[in-house]
Amino acid sequence: MTEHERTGAAADLWMAWAFGLGSACFLVGSFPGYAAVVGARVDALTFFVGSILFTIGGAVQTSVAAPGRRGDDAERAAWRAAAVQSLGTLFFNVTTFRALQVTLGNPAYDRLVWRPDAFGSICFLVSGLIAYNASARRGWRPLRTGSGWWQPAVNLLGCVFFGVAAVAGYVVGDGTSVVDQAAANLTTAAGAACFLSCAIGTGRVSAKVEPELA
Repeated sequence: MTEHERTGAAADLWMAWAFGLGSACFLVGSFPGYAAVVGARVDALTFFVGSILFTIGGAVQTSVAAPGRRGDDAERAAWRAAAVQSLGTLFFNVTTFRALQVTLGNPAYDRLVWRPDAFGSICFLVSGLIAYNASARRGWRPLRTGSGWWQPAVNLLGCVFFGVAAVAGYVVGDGTSVVDQAAANLTTAAGAACFLSCAIGTGRVSAKVEPELA
């Protein structure tokens, strides 16, 4: 196989690891029980680290998709989806860093430490729609072609969950009960779980392909 194919398979694996670990951070950080055990500071740090991992994954994905920006419709869609999603991760970097600053400045802060950024969530949703629109479908139903046929739909579902979480976070506010916070965090956890499943799927395929290309 060509050097380009080997490089692409390795990049996909690194991208899967970055998105997978980032998703795991958001999934764990969303549970109020986690914040109760480790404290608001560590919880905020978990979200911030997750956002950085998302940005790394987005950068790798954008780099891999960049040569296709002047390609066919599918390649251009992959490039646009990756670029818009990468922009969304930068918004998450800002909001998670601000949340971390709040908890470092106020040790007594024990409320909702992070709310999904509205602009980041919009970017994720647009990216998910682009990717899903370019995927193999019959109407709105994905075609079961290839090992990753389900990923565009699950990824879009995760983007929708993050969008709902962004709205819920602003509605809930800072001063609600733990039960209310858990309800607001539920959609963040659901979105992270969707992204994690997609990352695992991509990683499994990449891990199988890379030895074959050696």
